[in-house]
Amino acid sequence: MTDLSVARVLVDSPLPQLDQLFDYRVPERLADAASRGVRVRVPLRSGGRIAQGWIVELVERSEYRGELSEIDDVVSDVPALMPDVWGLARAAADRAAGNASDILRIAIPPRYVRAERAWRSAEPDPGPLPETSAAIDGYAPGRVEQGIAAGERMSLAADARPVQLDSGVWVGGWARTVARAAAHALAHDRSTVVAVPDYRDQEQLEAALAEFVDPRRVLRTDARQTGPARYRAFLDATADAARVVIGNRSTVYAPAARLGLIVVVDDGDGLHSEPLAPGVHSRDAALIRQEQSGAALLFLAHSRSVEVQRLVELGWVHDVPLRRGGRPRVVLTEQQAAPESGGARIPSAAWREAQAAVAEGPVLVQVARPGHTPMLVCDRCREPARCAACGGALVVPRTGGAAACGLCGTAATAWRCGVCEGTKLRAAVVGATRTAEELGRAFPRSRVVVSDGDRPLLRVGAEPQLVVATRGAEPIADGGYRAVLLLDGERMLLRESLRVAEDCLRWWSNAAALAAPGSPVFLVGVGGALGTALATWRQPAWAAEELETRRTLRFPPAVRMASVVSSHDRLAAALERVGTIDGVDVLGPTPIDEALERAIVRFGYGAGAEVAQRLKGEAIRAATERRRPVAGRRPGRPPVVRVRMDDPDLP
Repeated sequence: MTDLSVARVLVDSPLPQLDQLFDYRVPERLADAASRGVRVRVPLRSGGRIAQGWIVELVERSEYRGELSEIDDVVSDVPALMPDVWGLARAAADRAAGNASDILRIAIPPRYVRAERAWRSAEPDPGPLPETSAAIDGYAPGRVEQGIAAGERMSLAADARPVQLDSGVWVGGWARTVARAAAHALAHDRSTVVAVPDYRDQEQLEAALAEFVDPRRVLRTDARQTGPARYRAFLDATADAARVVIGNRSTVYAPAARLGLIVVVDDGDGLHSEPLAPGVHSRDAALIRQEQSGAALLFLAHSRSVEVQRLVELGWVHDVPLRRGGRPRVVLTEQQAAPESGGARIPSAAWREAQAAVAEGPVLVQVARPGHTPMLVCDRCREPARCAACGGALVVPRTGGAAACGLCGTAATAWRCGVCEGTKLRAAVVGATRTAEELGRAFPRSRVVVSDGDRPLLRVGAEPQLVVATRGAEPIADGGYRAVLLLDGERMLLRESLRVAEDCLRWWSNAAALAAPGSPVFLVGVGGALGTALATWRQPAWAAEELETRRTLRFPPAVRMASVVSSHDRLAAALERVGTIDGVDVLGPTPIDEALERAIVRFGYGAGAEVAQRLKGEAIRAATERRRPVAGRRPGRPPVVRVRMDDPDLP
């Protein structure tokens, strides 16, 4: 076969045995429409089914000696799968022992015909490139600009203060830094891809970009957009014009002409971890894309993640310290509430500062949990209180009143502790609503507002008010907060997780960065190395100590871990195959239900490719055996091997 009449197609399927390129003959009727990167419909030999897929490449002849099936149809002749995105998806899937089609399903939005037609008929006008770009200040003069030009991998400490743009809008200092870096790349006709944790950060970044970049050069790709709007932005990104593409974790896969800069903001945030298979973290995808494209890569955060600290110590990422910028005035306090605080858990020193600060402007109070009283325990033995009817947790409703079960609603009128026979309840965690009520009584002349997952606030004004926010939901205040109170620190640290201390330091650092220059930030009830790291604003030093501890214990990111779930016999076979690799050890297995067990495979970075390949081979073997029923035997539970590399829930 000649004239590129064979298409190599990736079938869009979650089945691991189909994660390869299949050759199809291009019929003459589709010769003009079938190009590289377009969506197609192809037949599958099993059951006469038709599946969708992507043309990855076109070749003159196939190595398959049999008769090739024909492509059934071209869904759209618009190339949506760019070559660099395909290379990234393939490499990321191989690293995670997953399917490339699963990643493409995240990277490429669903097709909308009307949006595609409007895009075809529109006159492309991306707007002018910036003539010059503002200096990226706060660091050594020209250091970041030189790194972008050289395609370096850099870790930047974010400017920890709110700044006012020329438009009058207040944003975090980090947003202005990213906007200037993107404008610098765009001035040299290079695209930038920026991944931020959520829409709050995206709103700030978009406002900062408006100061330096023509809005037509900025594209949003996030889940809050309508389907047609997101698909239209994606199509714009496939064009030849250099752009700034901003969005959440999936944005690292966005197409970009002449990619010159990749930015990942606050990579330690859990929102950067992809929950869908194969679960590739945006930080890992960005590292792969940087290596493939040669673009510069920036990790920007107030508190450096332990993963980035490891890369810095290896010399793979260069540390770019902040020489000039804001640094919050953090005060460590003992947990001794003032008598006049109404039991609001505020120490005396913080109470006096809050009284003075709220007369001048907004004061932020960060709490651990939303709701009224999310958790009740026995007053005598501190055992979590459970419903006698269904075993659900007892809570106080948001509207107030008597304690009841959070699942079935049964009132806890005759509750008795199953451990010590106690009959009294007490709050173990006080939520944002309850804290707001207490502060409302303690500050009767001040306005109190709540910001949490149910009632999110993006920003508040400069007028006096108390803002009670759960971690991660703190709104930015015009001019910055006049004081910040970080409550429930010791309760946050009680969460069972390897990353609990790292997460807490990041939550507190992000909240502290919202304070106005010189305003106090009170961390209540937490001292030691963690409190000192926040007070001295030396998060990288703490990350280095934490990394050394994890090296001793052989915990991530000093090593990599994978969770493998299967039946007893099949899991044993899978562990036997990977156990022969040097440097691999296995924890478990442990039962997770009546038929399945889970084991944790621990290995070094050098063995990652081989471990992923062998575990995926076991998944393929299990998937193909489902199609071979034994005659005369009742079909049992289908064999399964579920693999999650770098599982964020481990250990």
